[in-house]
Amino acid sequence: MDLNLHLVRYLVAVVDEGHFGRAAARLHVSGPALSKQVRALERALGAELVDRRTHPVVPTEAGHRFLAEARTALAAADRAVAAVEAHRRAAAGVLRLGFMTAAAGTHTRRVLDLVRRDAPAVSVQLVQLPWPDQATAVRAGRVDASIVRPPIVDTEGLRLELVRHEPRVVALPVGHRLAGRAAVALADLDDDLHVTDDETDERWVRWWACDPRPSGGPVRYGPTVHTMDELLEVVASGAAVAITGSSVVDGFRHPDVVFVPLTDAEPCPISLCTRRDDPSPLVAALRRAVRAVREGAAPLPSGAVG
Repeated sequence: MDLNLHLVRYLVAVVDEGHFGRAAARLHVSGPALSKQVRALERALGAELVDRRTHPVVPTEAGHRFLAEARTALAAADRAVAAVEAHRRAAAGVLRLGFMTAAAGTHTRRVLDLVRRDAPAVSVQLVQLPWPDQATAVRAGRVDASIVRPPIVDTEGLRLELVRHEPRVVALPVGHRLAGRAAVALADLDDDLHVTDDETDERWVRWWACDPRPSGGPVRYGPTVHTMDELLEVVASGAAVAITGSSVVDGFRHPDVVFVPLTDAEPCPISLCTRRDDPSPLVAALRRAVRAVREGAAPLPSGAVG
């Protein structure tokens, strides 16, 4: 049989969400229509692929075997489409660069200035990405490159080039016992609740919370946040503290939040993420610009802090 990848994507959404209703909302289709499409795939394959009696919905044994290979097929199809889309953008002189909140600082702007100098006709489109999509958007071809922060959970097919290392700071409410310090150590924060995020990989949350701690003490998590604005509001309320990169200080302000440098937290590497084998001359120009900025061949404007 010819495998209908559209139906496979429906099945994957159901399994990933564990629920037909949530999967239907994600896919912007009705629940009955989604169920009908999954049934059509099962009839074509001659096997039941999900157990509808369980909560959450889980794959059957046949479903597990099918999905192991089907996900690979979907990824290959996405890469094929991405290659054509990237070629079309390059031919039109368009470069789509993804970035996370606060990651596109002065260094990034300097990189883009060099790209435009190297390729004057280029049109750079900046695309803000949510935390979980900073690398997957590159792999899927939604952007040609992105400025990323660790941890990058899956680097398959990707190429990372360091732009710079960024010190880390802790965001504290103005009334916090440590708010007046010039700097703090991680052990000073062992008794504080830290923000978390239920929409991203746990490894991401733990890396930014510096979990595990040098002291060996457990990190305790409190309120969930999904955006930098939410993070600042939670910190300002005194409900939790948050460890972040120093560039946030330049891009975000809150009258009830102070940022204090951390003395013993691993610096955050900010990197350029591209597809490893991307032949685009615009991506090549972007990589050259990153190397020039990193190696000091293209100094920042006088007085700039990136």
